[in-house]
Amino acid sequence: MGSSRKSRESKSSFLKGAVWIALGGFLAKAIGALYRIPLTNFIGGRGIGLYQLVYPVYCLLLTVSATGIPSSIAKLTAERVARGENDKPLFKTAMKLFLWIGLAGSVLMFAIAPFLSRAQGSEEVLVGYFVLAPSVVLVSAISVFRGWFQGRNRMFPTALSEVVEQGVKVGFGLLFAYLFRGNIIKAVVLLLLAVTLSELVTLLVMWGIFQRLSHTMISQNEGGRVELKSILRMSLPVTLNSILLPLSGLLDSILAPRLLSVYTADAVTLFGLFAGGAVTVVNLPVSVCYGLAAASIPRIASVKEKGGKLRKNIFFALGITVLVGGISAVGLYLFAEPAAKIIFHSLTASELENLVGLIKAFSVSALTLSAVQTLSACLTAQGKPQYAALSMMVALTVKTGLYVFWLRNPAVSVFGLAYATNIAYAVAFFLDLVYNIRVSRKRTAIR
Repeated sequence: MGSSRKSRESKSSFLKGAVWIALGGFLAKAIGALYRIPLTNFIGGRGIGLYQLVYPVYCLLLTVSATGIPSSIAKLTAERVARGENDKPLFKTAMKLFLWIGLAGSVLMFAIAPFLSRAQGSEEVLVGYFVLAPSVVLVSAISVFRGWFQGRNRMFPTALSEVVEQGVKVGFGLLFAYLFRGNIIKAVVLLLLAVTLSELVTLLVMWGIFQRLSHTMISQNEGGRVELKSILRMSLPVTLNSILLPLSGLLDSILAPRLLSVYTADAVTLFGLFAGGAVTVVNLPVSVCYGLAAASIPRIASVKEKGGKLRKNIFFALGITVLVGGISAVGLYLFAEPAAKIIFHSLTASELENLVGLIKAFSVSALTLSAVQTLSACLTAQGKPQYAALSMMVALTVKTGLYVFWLRNPAVSVFGLAYATNIAYAVAFFLDLVYNIRVSRKRTAIR
């Protein structure tokens, strides 16, 4: 009876945390998607394409210095909480470590910007790299805060920070885009500056929440100091897994426009329709399911630490993810045209036709990518993030090979990128599922 009650309370806590993260992520993505309506009016398809040339590089460096942080810090924090230990030493050590790593990422972005802008054939976006670079170190600090709160099962701060982050970016971005709508290059540079300003405001918000809540969240058992190597041992594999998608995005931003330019003058625009259009729309439901992935880490890590039923909890999280992701995929396919017309109504008829087709072709990834997020989070919580990295590495290798072949065919064109990405996420889903079954079986055998 008591065990059943605890199980219900645990599931309720998990779902409540997932809802907070999902709500924050959805609102942030919805704001970002609606942002595209006036933004496309102001800077057009080419402006969006130029913006998308710079953004994958930022995402790559951000992943190295920040993206793996919330997952790894959440896992380590949840374990210390489950043991009744003080997690403040973990927070302080992690913050020092990742501030230095983030600073290195910002400096690196400054250094490689000239080479990348030339490689992409768009040297006019060079200044955009410079104004965006400080965001890397800012997000590193934000990510430590998010991971610590998530490990404590406090999901509201992360949700709030995501909404603030997007809201400030959109506010400044629209202002700059409107004021400089006659100069696309300048508008794109200032849009990237708006990203940096949004991260600065978000960091200040997270610091304020931390100051208010941290004194009420200290355990009696000190738990000892935390060594850097213990954080790195968990963070590096998580970071490797996280880095693969933006690294693939960077490679796409270089290869895809060049392959398309062989037979069309609209190569950058076509790439922008997929990377800045279809991906943006499909990522809306994926961001909702991210809440399930984020909430899974402290839950699974705590269950593992206490010797609970791992597989039952893993399939509970996966089942909800598949339900939400499946409904979303069907909805995207059925309502691709009205969604595209509402969000990107300023596109030309041919651009809109291509975008609708891309959303339909890519809609299945709302299900598979959502499931991959949750399964990867479960592997991280079990201390095996390297398995998730391996499956994604295999999947993205398949993706690159497929679209390099398909994009050479004018009849397939940019749709080859959507088809290849769909297959990649399906491969990653299958491999992650197999790994989770194997790892949870070993844990059961050990107990």
